Amino acid sequence: MTKLKIKSGDTVRVIAGDHKGQEGKVQKVLIEKNKAIVEGVNMISKHEKPSASNPQGGIKEKEAPIHISNLSLIDKNGDTTRVGYREKDGKKVRFSKKSNEVI
Repeated sequence: MTKLKIKSGDTVRVIAGDHKGQEGKVQKVLIEKNKAIVEGVNMISKHEKPSASNPQGGIKEKEAPIHISNLSLIDKNGDTTRVGYREKDGKKVRFSKKSNEVI
């Protein structure tokens, strides 16, 4: 299993692909597929059949997963940065390689 440097709750910017430049918060990380679902990015139209909970059915907009390699973490200053790991007070913490601050 690979270790991903982006976690749910992080703010990220899309750095490649059709949605380049868009920003959002990571809702969920799909570790086995190396993908993440980002709020408001990579929207798709999903056709839903009528059901008991949704008797009308219809077309819903929802986020589709986007590959982790196309995402970059945004630090406190609003810049994209790479992520590194170091030990601080006996705990493993993530830090921004650009500003050298703990995330």
